[in-house]
Amino acid sequence: MQQRITLADGGELSVLVQGAGHPVLFVHGFPLDHTMWRAQMGALADQFQVIAPDLRGFGQSSVTAGTVTMQQHADDLAELLATLGINESVTLCGLSMGGYIAWQFWKRHPERLARLILCDTRAAADSAEAQQTRHTVASRVLAEGSDFLAEAMPAKLFSPYTFTHHPELITATQRIIRTTQPQGIAAAALGMAARVDATDWLGDIDVPTLLIVGQDDQITTVDEMRSLAALIPEASFVAIDDAGHMAPLEAPQPVNAAIEHFLLGTSV
Repeated sequence: MQQRITLADGGELSVLVQGAGHPVLFVHGFPLDHTMWRAQMGALADQFQVIAPDLRGFGQSSVTAGTVTMQQHADDLAELLATLGINESVTLCGLSMGGYIAWQFWKRHPERLARLILCDTRAAADSAEAQQTRHTVASRVLAEGSDFLAEAMPAKLFSPYTFTHHPELITATQRIIRTTQPQGIAAAALGMAARVDATDWLGDIDVPTLLIVGQDDQITTVDEMRSLAALIPEASFVAIDDAGHMAPLEAPQPVNAAIEHFLLGTSV
């Protein structure tokens, strides 16, 4: 069921909730929305309660101008869960920016977290060059709109296999980017540029953790994510063939199988 939740600061989050059982919270990447998790929600809703919000500034959620930090997104998610009456700890599954938010959720709301699933993400902060690129994106999207992002991003997001065999995924992703509010994109880009380095936290993560990466991910590579897994005490690692930075969207069946195996094989 699609719901609209009002936050304490007046912001509104749109969220899709399906199924019953242990809650699994899906956190989308930049600059997308909850629909990127459609295949995962469909596969898991018969065993779990699946929760997929549009983050502040994305999808059908309200936009906050300026900068929206990863801490703000994490706090929004904790408030969302409380408003929905979900009191037990959750499994948080985040992709890319959703992973950056996951680190903050673990740091700020540890009592709400039972497990982590980290897809195609990193712990390191942006380099100075990457920060400048994000500031440029923020300025440009406010001035021009998001068409340039919709044209530029797929080459880095998707694997060659997806371009050849599933071009409809590229088209659908471009449509989402084009319909996302420029202020929301800019606020998140600035928030990502300002994020802290979470690498030193990894050894303290005390919940079962699964890391998933597309074998052809150009942004957060297999080697980078394998290194993260080695630093997290209770981590499992899965690389997905024929997938890039959008592994859950590009290769839903093996990703769903990995998530289900993890959820059923770890106790909380």
